[in-house]
Amino acid sequence: MSTDMDKHSSQIENTPSSKMETYGVIGICGVVGNLVARVLMDHDQRVICTDIHSAENCPFLYTLNDYNSQLYLNEHPEIFFNSSTYIIPPPSLPKTSKLFQKIKNSPAQVLDVEEILQQIPPNKPVICVTGTNGKTTTTTLLKHFCYSAGLKPTEHGFRTLQGNIEYIPPLQCRLKGDIAVVETGTEGNTGDLKFILDRCHPSCGIITNINPDHLNNGNDFRHYSLIKGELLENLQGETVIVNGDDPTIMGLISHINYQGTVITFGVDHEVQGESKKECLCGEEIHLKETLSGVGYYQCQCGLRHSTPDYLATDIEGNSFLLQTSQEKIKMEMGITGLHNVYNALGAIAVAHEILKMPLEEIKKYLLTFKGVPGRLEYIYQDENWDLIVDYGHNPSGVETVLRELRKTYDKIAVIITISSESGTSGDDEIMKRALDNADFIIPASYYSRLAAENYVSSGKIILTSDEPEKFREGTLGATEEQVVRGLEKGLECDADALVCIGEAAVKYKEKIKIFIDSQNELN
Repeated sequence: MSTDMDKHSSQIENTPSSKMETYGVIGICGVVGNLVARVLMDHDQRVICTDIHSAENCPFLYTLNDYNSQLYLNEHPEIFFNSSTYIIPPPSLPKTSKLFQKIKNSPAQVLDVEEILQQIPPNKPVICVTGTNGKTTTTTLLKHFCYSAGLKPTEHGFRTLQGNIEYIPPLQCRLKGDIAVVETGTEGNTGDLKFILDRCHPSCGIITNINPDHLNNGNDFRHYSLIKGELLENLQGETVIVNGDDPTIMGLISHINYQGTVITFGVDHEVQGESKKECLCGEEIHLKETLSGVGYYQCQCGLRHSTPDYLATDIEGNSFLLQTSQEKIKMEMGITGLHNVYNALGAIAVAHEILKMPLEEIKKYLLTFKGVPGRLEYIYQDENWDLIVDYGHNPSGVETVLRELRKTYDKIAVIITISSESGTSGDDEIMKRALDNADFIIPASYYSRLAAENYVSSGKIILTSDEPEKFREGTLGATEEQVVRGLEKGLECDADALVCIGEAAVKYKEKIKIFIDSQNELN
């Protein structure tokens, strides 16, 4: 198979030359230290590792099972410092700390993570996937295409981490593999994406969509959009695959004056709703939505919707007709939902345009993809009702999931375990979207409960007997106990679909299964 990978095959890796040198990695129990050690070992370097944590408190040791490295846990022994030619401390270690001073006083040379990234380039095609929603499914599907075609994508290997920020994607794309397909997220700050991209050296990027769902630190939608636009800035002169049904993305391409190849994807589908979206010109765009935040649009500044290069038509169930300028081909998915049609289109366009996979082969691969755990995942079904968990954690994500389920179910109860990254306004918007698309709403998290108090008169709000305690840990919006209490209330609803939504729903899905089993035994 001829691909853009060919141009990378002749590169000579700029790794340190002496096989006798030993790299000492401090913080092997942390994400960055773990990845640094594996990157070095994947490039045939001798590595020894240390951490003050015990094996029981070292959560990622399983990633080292296939590696041969000396580990020193519970302490930083003298033999580690005396045996290391180079020592790489964690980026978070203060230079004023006693440990850093000890490193400086040792015989070893201090290297930081930036120097490792400079010495070891990716030496493979790197495809970066960003956007508000759909990143994980698009990334995983594209990697599925690669595996199916005999290519090995790099994998960071962390079972419980999304791994899409800071040093994780740059290190991931330097692990052993034929290609790197990396999800790239942000924390809502200018430069977040640029930091990752400058260190990944991508040859192609995908933008799935841009919606005002991850606003924080008082920033507005324009600010957030421009952060996502950092991918376009980085890939000037290269190729980007973008959602042509999203006016924000298409506006960014014009606003940034992107000079490169733009390949668009989108759908021909009936309008599911209408909304307004801020254009980069400052005006509001009237949007006829096919999906939350995307659809048919026209702005007075001249921005208007046009037919995408990869167009899905005749969408019915899990199948659609794919139209390109060269071909028409019937596609069937192993996953459901219009949002997944969009995710599939992005992955298909990259596989066909960049990796040169024939559409007939992609068609086979698409059907065998069964989705990502935690995305519309059915964890219990019987003849009367289904229990579904979904990672949706922002207004557009919640609306998309509930709209899709509304096509199948008569009555939907949703248990909200979310605490919005956008604060009170985000929690309120999530509640509004749930009220528009579900029959019963159980606010299980503290912040969703606060938002629900404004809508009790709707008759759809079902409150747990005890008010949830205030809780938010990163993007985790609810505790295990709060999820279970919400589930108890959800089971009282006359619904044929019970949807537990948010990161906590996915994190505690095994506990949810145990609870359901216990209830069935009682009955």
